[in-house]
Amino acid sequence: MELTNNGMSSEQKAAAVIISLGADKASKIYQHLSESDIEKLTIEVAKAGRVTPEQMEEVLDEFYKICLTQKVVTDGGMEYARAVLEKAFGEGTAQTLLEKLSKSLQIRPFEFVRKSNVKNLVSFLQHERAQTIALVLSYADPDQASTVISELPKEKRIKVVEAIARMESASPDAIKIVEESLKKRFESILTTSDFTKIGGIDYIADVMNHMDRANEKYIFDELGKENEELAETIRKKMFVFEDIVSMDNRSIQRFIRECDVKDIVYALKGSDENIKQLVFANVSSRMAESIQSDLEVTVNVRLRDVEEAQQRIVGVIRRLEEAGELIIVKSGKDEIIA
Repeated sequence: MELTNNGMSSEQKAAAVIISLGADKASKIYQHLSESDIEKLTIEVAKAGRVTPEQMEEVLDEFYKICLTQKVVTDGGMEYARAVLEKAFGEGTAQTLLEKLSKSLQIRPFEFVRKSNVKNLVSFLQHERAQTIALVLSYADPDQASTVISELPKEKRIKVVEAIARMESASPDAIKIVEESLKKRFESILTTSDFTKIGGIDYIADVMNHMDRANEKYIFDELGKENEELAETIRKKMFVFEDIVSMDNRSIQRFIRECDVKDIVYALKGSDENIKQLVFANVSSRMAESIQSDLEVTVNVRLRDVEEAQQRIVGVIRRLEEAGELIIVKSGKDEIIA
């Protein structure tokens, strides 16, 4: 029997397995996962809709076969596993299973990036060329990359952002050369045998979404001077505080309920009248009066405090979007059909 996808992504399949196990057994699996994997899996479980019995049966069948493959490879090696699997499931399925396991056993280049202390990473990378930093950070998690870029010397931040945005692919040889030059400080194994998609506009937009407002503004201002078109392309892929004007009323009401009122007051202190009126229109009259009163008495607010409050609100919005509880419309992306 050949395995089919049934229109489900690997993340959705993992969520289906977790759901089928029940809370008690699922919690034991969670104990062996990284924080990043737990977050991704939890989001998929929360988003999971109706799974048909046929889909669930196929997912569990695939899960069983992958577990079996892992065991026979561990016990007797690849050739032993191939013989066992071909006898049990046929040559085609055996080959598919072994290929999937082989991919899962590969180690991504620059593994040290995701395990390294950010402070040490900044200290190590800050003296490297912008192109080298861009290559390394393209294998980092967006929040890590954001922190590293924020801590780089100002003159390098723009160059690194632009280098990541322009990056499309890198050959294994190029990656290997960079890895070997860094091997005295970090350990990494290159297993890529093909060109690997890295960086790009979507990735750097995600990085910029994790950036603090001060650095975000500085980078866009400077990048805009050198390459206005690229800056605008990246910005369109992002969600910033001012983009709440594109959200529907229900979504605005949803994120406001999750926000600290003090953050709302500070965020509005640095906003234009349109955003203020939009917020007032989506809260109760009593809350609107309270916010207006707080705005009048809140004076001498530092720009940094305003930006941090806006960033926290954006963080709430992104978290709710990932959970499927509100909708963000970004320029050039999904249109909403009533």
